[in-house]
Amino acid sequence: MGALTPKLERVIHTLEWVRIEQFVSASWCGTGRPPHERSWLANAFVAKAVLGLTSTVGLIERLTVDRALRRICGFPLCRKLPSEATFSRAFDEFAQQRLAERVHESLIKQHLGAALIGHLSRDGTAIEARERPARSTAAAPAAPSSGLAEDATAPTPAPPAKKRGRPRRGEVRAPAKVSPLQRQRQQSLAQMLEDIPTACDRGTKCNAQGYKISWNGYKLHLDTADCGVPIAALLSSASMHDSRAAIPLSLISAQRVTNLYDVMDAAYCSFELHEHCRSLGHVPLIDHNPRKGEKEAFEPADAVRYNERTVAERSNARLKDEFGARCVRVQGGTKVMGHLMFGVLALSADQLMRLRQ
Repeated sequence: MGALTPKLERVIHTLEWVRIEQFVSASWCGTGRPPHERSWLANAFVAKAVLGLTSTVGLIERLTVDRALRRICGFPLCRKLPSEATFSRAFDEFAQQRLAERVHESLIKQHLGAALIGHLSRDGTAIEARERPARSTAAAPAAPSSGLAEDATAPTPAPPAKKRGRPRRGEVRAPAKVSPLQRQRQQSLAQMLEDIPTACDRGTKCNAQGYKISWNGYKLHLDTADCGVPIAALLSSASMHDSRAAIPLSLISAQRVTNLYDVMDAAYCSFELHEHCRSLGHVPLIDHNPRKGEKEAFEPADAVRYNERTVAERSNARLKDEFGARCVRVQGGTKVMGHLMFGVLALSADQLMRLRQ
């Protein structure tokens, strides 16, 4: 292949670490045109994340002119590259099969499953998408009128007013509204993941400088070890509060690694999350949210440990600046998660290689 650039050497090392071809399955019964080798296409999408290419068209152009990258991904030089439509169909299959998520889970269990991790930092970051926010289904469409006179004079039933005070003897009232965190503590992990919204939405949050920012798209929630390796990832709508992703993320991470401390910012401050972390055998380090009251400071030793949370900010920044999370060109929660997980997979392999060095 000739001389290799440092970036191409990085692609080779990443592909050797993740071994994504072992998780790709291609079935062909011998009827019709045979499909292109899916493992080559999977290697190409990993190389796209490592090289920081923004689009599939740019990946195909790079493969066309770069013979070394073409051979690294597995494409033979004597054959024509697959078309852009073939790349798109293959990416759709990988996203539906959750290929990158399964490879990432195997990578974490293999290299960090037997290790004891001190701190697990949890945070969510904004993911901008090129699609319109989904319409809210809260307001149901009005029923068509039958044209009769009674339709125009029919009164609209008003919702019953909530009575104050204690209920009378024999009176049955509707139960109080349960918070999402209390409901999650009574559900299984599969039920929690089903309740998390994944449609494109409008989100607003305060950045590190205290200014409010708004965007159209999603939120990516990450659990990052103190060594900089992402342990688990979860995608949600941009409007969902960060605290709703804490319990399912902690359960996913607990299936993969063993950690001692759960480090979170003030957005996760709640009694339910403290109790949930203790139920898993972890020590919660959550910044106190005063909520118009007096702020409680950390103990000196806990304040030093809380500084480990900066690893989550660095992981989010690297994921956006180096591994394509800032340039999302696909639409739909499934495809967006597939695109982001290829970047998370490349970031995890890069951090593991740095640990070995």
